[in-house]
Amino acid sequence: MPGKTLIAYASKGGATSKSASIIAEVLKTDYGHDVDVVDLHENKRPDISGYDNVVIGSGIRIGMWYGRAKRFLGTDFTGKKVAVFLSSMRAGDPKQYEEARAKYIDRVLSKKMKTAPVAAEAFGGWYKKKGEITDNNHEPDKVRAWAVELGRTLSS
Repeated sequence: MPGKTLIAYASKGGATSKSASIIAEVLKTDYGHDVDVVDLHENKRPDISGYDNVVIGSGIRIGMWYGRAKRFLGTDFTGKKVAVFLSSMRAGDPKQYEEARAKYIDRVLSKKMKTAPVAAEAFGGWYKKKGEITDNNHEPDKVRAWAVELGRTLSS
């Protein structure tokens, strides 16, 4: 049965925002979820009480999660299905993916979250310099495929 889903993310360069939009579209279109997308830079502490599912996204810059997303991981998500994703140049490099996932997903979630997420994934991102994308390994097809799997998980 479709649920109400919050996608809360922190993005500076835009890759995480783009991924959040792709995930929201898949959950709405393919699974009939009622989805709200919130930028944690605009709303630091969204009220999660009306949601069945919470998806948290963050960009990685200089090897670190964005602070607002990392702090949001510490929220009490009791009774919610929670998923996590991030965007990182390293995660988009096949040679560095496993290391990036271990460092940015596994290690951070084990320290910050009280409840294990139902799904977590690391995607490539892009780097902006003076407003222009200079390096890009964003993976919209991988984001979409993960969102399809996530939709199945959140809908069961």
